[in-house]
Amino acid sequence: MEAESEPYVRLATLRTLHRVVADLNAARSLAGTLQAVVEGAVHGLGFDAAAVSLVRPDGDLVVAAVWELEESPMGGPSVLLGQVGSRESWDRLLGVSDHWGTLRFLPYDRGWAVASDIPRWIGDGPLPVYANDWHPADGLLAPMYSAGGDLLGVLSVDRPRSGKRPGAWTREALEMFSLQASIAIGNARLRAEMQRALARLEKEQQALRASEESFRQAFEYAPSGMAITELHGAGRGQLTRVNDALCRLLGRPRAVLRQQSFADLVHPEDRALLERTSAESGRAELRLSRRDGGYQWVCLRNSIVADAAEGPSFLLTHVEDIEDRKRHELQLAHRASHDALTGLPNGAELKARLARRLCAEPQPVGAAPALTAEVGYPQPYAYPADSYSAHAAYEALEGVDPYPGPVHGYGALEGGPPPGLGAGYGEHVHAVVPAEYGPGGEAWSVPFRSGSAAPVEKGLAVLFCDLDGFKSINDRFGHNAGDSVLVEVARRLSAAVRDGDTVARLGGDEFVVLADGIGREEAKDLAHRLRNAIIPPMRIDGRAMRVGVSLGVGWAGCGMSIEEVLHTADERMYDEKRARGGAVRGARGERSHRRAG
Repeated sequence: MEAESEPYVRLATLRTLHRVVADLNAARSLAGTLQAVVEGAVHGLGFDAAAVSLVRPDGDLVVAAVWELEESPMGGPSVLLGQVGSRESWDRLLGVSDHWGTLRFLPYDRGWAVASDIPRWIGDGPLPVYANDWHPADGLLAPMYSAGGDLLGVLSVDRPRSGKRPGAWTREALEMFSLQASIAIGNARLRAEMQRALARLEKEQQALRASEESFRQAFEYAPSGMAITELHGAGRGQLTRVNDALCRLLGRPRAVLRQQSFADLVHPEDRALLERTSAESGRAELRLSRRDGGYQWVCLRNSIVADAAEGPSFLLTHVEDIEDRKRHELQLAHRASHDALTGLPNGAELKARLARRLCAEPQPVGAAPALTAEVGYPQPYAYPADSYSAHAAYEALEGVDPYPGPVHGYGALEGGPPPGLGAGYGEHVHAVVPAEYGPGGEAWSVPFRSGSAAPVEKGLAVLFCDLDGFKSINDRFGHNAGDSVLVEVARRLSAAVRDGDTVARLGGDEFVVLADGIGREEAKDLAHRLRNAIIPPMRIDGRAMRVGVSLGVGWAGCGMSIEEVLHTADERMYDEKRARGGAVRGARGERSHRRAG
């Protein structure tokens, strides 16, 4: 390198520089690239020692690689590995050094500029004789920058083998080499970041696969039903995935269920409840159809599965079998609303049905009804003995109003009427006491509906029935015989009324019949049928027993209280009993022969 002006020396240097640059690009890791940089500076550029200080993420520089042509007895520059210098100290050092193009030369007489925290090693070497000789405390630095101008690190070289300070050709070669080293280090860092990113991605994919497999197993092998539903697009609401437990619960194959939605399976009376159920953390107890045509009580619990980037992806629904619990609740509801002896609706249920039929606003004569005259009364107004009460009990146990809607009447409900109520439900028609005429045809009470010249001829009849002679049966044959008589009377009354009429046991030997949509003559005919049904002898424990009955026909109308309705019918019954010489009331209006059954 001494005769740098000679062309053959320059050519040899270019060849060596080409080889060491090729070594830089051949390195496969950042550590390998840094080692190739220091070795290339020593073997290719004619220096005895070289070190690379690399910029860390916090900005400080750490000695990441060193190389020495011959290992020094005192350890040499290798003792600097891992030592850290602050970015501020390095910037000050580069600033006070002489600028040789992109290189920085720090002469020995300016050593005061080297801060104490900058790693430095000064070897043993001859002191300079001439001004151009290399001093052991001299330093030559080659800062390396990224394409964006950010400092990547500093290449430090020491002790030129010529013993002289580098000439122009060596400086240019070092500048070229540091530029290639910058590119190689940048590429190595990029490769390292890509490898780390790929490793992270593979780890995340493995975790995702493990999570998906865990979800699949939990979904498929769950003891209760599970379903996944589409939330978007044309298939919104469609069941896209179901497990075996749901298939067994509903008795339907997987392929069939995947072509349906919960809206296709839900009981018509529960469709509105399903639509009101929230997708997120929603819960509903309803009935789903089975393959055999029956319905299965289930509890649906919803949860939304969301993608971090795209938001809600699908709906996960847990389907729990609650048939046994609902059956038990039905039994409890039936016991609460029905007489234990006869199985008829009890007094509380009777009053509840009256309350549902009557609103608080009376229908004055000639006033506008709740609906136009064309609507008319339901024929007859339905009071199913079990299904409606059970449905109401279910809803009450869930804390839901079983008869939502306006206070004045029913109001239309989504999903149709409750079970057994038919088309009249949801269209409240005022209950009005029918017209009453005297013996000569003169009108005593003639209510009219607005928009119609015809008087109201039909209404809600309340027939109060009290058994005659029941006390003597109890006294003579015992309470068991009396209970059997009550059961037989209940059976005969139920057989004598129309479908949809209510037969209730009010208590003791008292029964009440509700018959909606009938006129006064029809009510008399019904009373006659009830009487004829009860008076024939009945066979109890091998004995023929007979009871009579006193009947009072009253009428219920909107604006009347339930107590008023029952009291009126009771008074009519008492009038008949008194006219026929039956049992009389005590001082407080109680009959002495009643037995609470």
